[in-house]
Amino acid sequence: MTFLEHLRCGERLQRLFIDGHWLAPADDAGTAIVVDPSTEAPIASVALGGARDVDRAVAAARRAFAPWAATPPAARARLLDRVHRLILERAELFAQALSHEMGAAIAYARAAQVPLAAEHIRVARDNLAAYPFETARGATTILREPIGVCALITPWNWPLYQITAKVAPALAAGCTMVLKPSELSPLSALLFAEVMQDAGAPAGVFNLVNGDGPVVGAALASHPDVDMISITGSTRAGVLVAQAAAATVKRVAQELGGKSPNVILPDADLSRAVPPGVAAAMRNVGQSCSAPTRMIVPRQRLAEVDALARAAAAEIAVGDPRAAGTTHGPVANRAQFERVQAMIAAGLEEGARLLCGGPGRPEGLERGFYARPTIFSDVRPTMRIAREEIFGPVLAIMPYDTVEEAVEIANATEYGLGAHVQGADLAGARAVAARIRAGQVHINYPAWDPNAPFGGYKRSGNGREYGIEGLEEYLETKAVLAPPVS
Repeated sequence: MTFLEHLRCGERLQRLFIDGHWLAPADDAGTAIVVDPSTEAPIASVALGGARDVDRAVAAARRAFAPWAATPPAARARLLDRVHRLILERAELFAQALSHEMGAAIAYARAAQVPLAAEHIRVARDNLAAYPFETARGATTILREPIGVCALITPWNWPLYQITAKVAPALAAGCTMVLKPSELSPLSALLFAEVMQDAGAPAGVFNLVNGDGPVVGAALASHPDVDMISITGSTRAGVLVAQAAAATVKRVAQELGGKSPNVILPDADLSRAVPPGVAAAMRNVGQSCSAPTRMIVPRQRLAEVDALARAAAAEIAVGDPRAAGTTHGPVANRAQFERVQAMIAAGLEEGARLLCGGPGRPEGLERGFYARPTIFSDVRPTMRIAREEIFGPVLAIMPYDTVEEAVEIANATEYGLGAHVQGADLAGARAVAARIRAGQVHINYPAWDPNAPFGGYKRSGNGREYGIEGLEEYLETKAVLAPPVS
């Protein structure tokens, strides 16, 4: 049975998950047509919720909050353990859904999108087991308590991964929640709601309302019974959510845009620095907010960098995401495809030197939102491709003359989400990393660490996800003062 047959059998496509039940929408808010970006053909129609559905879901979460918050951490950990196990058992269903709804190459969905999402559940479970919710500071007791009802808004580029990055720590903290996934990639979210139901989440602890930002997102952000909202999305979307949330003075956590630098220091081994840098920039077809899309390199070695980058790009196999051998599928939707094409055109117009790729689809792909892996060199900091988030397979190589200038270029952005530094001298690389204004810096391409806090400086947002810091986003701090015992 395919994932679509599975969802249709349970009529999940036309339902919202509220208070432990699959319910028809109370509002006639229409449907979202899910398009397979590899074919541009519609594959599903998903019912959307409205303001009354948000009210129902928030009310369910509010009723469930007190008992769930009072549940012992060990019991919450057992639920997370069941969720983790079910995601892994249903990994192929999730991978197929992700490949169809946002175009991930099936090999990448199986190797990264699904297992990394499952890791967020495991990490939250393990951190919960050891977290000190009560500590003493002299005669004062410090309590960390769940903040309450949380609204979680997730994007289309890493659909399942971003859901688990929010749901897992919220559950671990003792919060209840309403999830609004992107209406462009809602199918994996419906499968996740089934996991929550089958794992035995108490009614109202987890609720899912599909919908768009102007209706469901705005209703959640402004709702007086929502205590916190966490959004991953564009900077523009984050601003709108924060504005809508301001009147109710709720906590707002935002993981937003990025334009991450990859500083290659003069002593770096280019053969080890450049090809992985190209791969990192093109990961998930460039649709990652922390993708290192600005490669900042020594000017005197620019020709070597260009040759290595061009060769690395030639190894990328763009094509049918379900075909064996495909490494990169299409861009996830039409709007993003048009954005990528417009930015490639801007790079050409502003005089950047095109190394490979360029406008249009790759040869032999006449239909689908396929973009050519594109690398520009001799990119100046003032160019749009150096300043604006493209969210596609486009890399800008930017030369520098001194390390001081390299750091200045790295920081010459309104964003500050991620960064990379490559160098043979680890102490020197660490010194450069310390000067970069970003929430996470990778030196010499380390392994992914699901416990490393992730979040941004500047217009990349506020708050942190992953690990202990991700758990603490969903906690309030209470100080209990009492006279010493006589």
